[in-house]
Amino acid sequence: MRPPFPHIPWTGGDGPRILGVNPWITDFAAFNVWSRPVGLLACLDMVRRAGASVALVDCLDPTWADTKWPRPGKYGTGHYPKEEIDTPEPLAFMDRRYSRYGLPREQVRRALASIDPRPDAVMVTTIMTYWYPGSLDILDICAELWPDVPRFLGGSYATLCGEHAALHANAHLQQGPMEAPDNWDSFWRLIDLPTPKLPEYAGLSLSLDLYDDPAYSIILGSRGCPFSCEYCASRALYPHFTQGDHTRITASIRSEYERGVRDFAFYDDALLINPECWLWPALDSVTDSGLDLRLHTPNAMHIRRLTKEVCLRLKQAGLHTVRLGLETTDFDHRNDVKLTREEWETGARNLLDAGFDLDDIGVYILFGLPGQNLDNVRQAVDHVRAFGFRPHLAHYTPIPGSPMFHKACQASAYPLADEPLFQNNSIWPCVPGGFNWDQAKHWKLLLQGK
Repeated sequence: MRPPFPHIPWTGGDGPRILGVNPWITDFAAFNVWSRPVGLLACLDMVRRAGASVALVDCLDPTWADTKWPRPGKYGTGHYPKEEIDTPEPLAFMDRRYSRYGLPREQVRRALASIDPRPDAVMVTTIMTYWYPGSLDILDICAELWPDVPRFLGGSYATLCGEHAALHANAHLQQGPMEAPDNWDSFWRLIDLPTPKLPEYAGLSLSLDLYDDPAYSIILGSRGCPFSCEYCASRALYPHFTQGDHTRITASIRSEYERGVRDFAFYDDALLINPECWLWPALDSVTDSGLDLRLHTPNAMHIRRLTKEVCLRLKQAGLHTVRLGLETTDFDHRNDVKLTREEWETGARNLLDAGFDLDDIGVYILFGLPGQNLDNVRQAVDHVRAFGFRPHLAHYTPIPGSPMFHKACQASAYPLADEPLFQNNSIWPCVPGGFNWDQAKHWKLLLQGK
């Protein structure tokens, strides 16, 4: 007999009850690298500070799992439990197993059904465009349980694939940041309430306390990115680059630390831009307080900003996991002007001089770009290994709203613009011939130096 489901508490004011749901991942593969639905957590935070009561059901979190969850890996990362499901018809050609990652579907349904009192509105997010099947499934469950409760779908799928979402999602679409004036006003009007004042630092403050006994937490000091890389849709998702207040960020770190969290992952797209605005004051406070924590940068840092001083300060503050965005060593034909060979080699030396171990440093190399010469990828892998660093292939995801998407549509054999499932980087959408097991094995061995 299954154990009774734990009570999911409402927290906040006496206003409307807003439920947030982070759906399952539906994909050929998934691994937890400090994953949190940062956009949803920002939305829940701003409505709670505006007087609402909020609750969270995260299908990717083991907090209330009554099923066996894989043991955490290094620094809180690790595998998700998974259940093999039918591959969506458009992807039926793939010779790979397709799975639902996270909590069992029936357990999530029982969790939602147990919520009392019922919500006045439901917010569902989508982290990747091609994970939308999980979001649509959650919306259907919510519609079945509470047919008259307004449902809102946000995140990358709703924002970047709006026409597709409008046809398939049984929900109001929230396209772009909720703190945008039109979105903020529209949300309250759709739940028949007057629009409250938008809280200060909306979008940069997160409801991290909604996770009970978390294995890790995140730090968000900025939204958006001042750069415009061809393969990235950051500007389409967050048009403006904004940075937060270091006192609020420090308070969030301290609060999570007091709850027992020791691993923190930065979620900034441009962590080292204007570090004096919030990063250095926050890290100085952490260092001065003697907090024994570990910091991680799963989003690649900009190598040209890794001066000797920056590397020393990051090391002193407790940075453990370093990820760099090299992208390619074909410096004469890069897709951007962010990095020269001299800047790359100087940044690499500065990290080592600051005391970072080679095992701490991973370097992302782009793979599968439209028209990419894969010999250049091999050269980049060899180049990174010559430094003693660990190369990682960053498989290209064709993202609507990115400058390169039109080129991807021309290069791909799949209708990328019509069906978001084809935007999945697991199928190698812009590599001639697509995903191939023999080639996958070849690249795996190459990364290992074999």
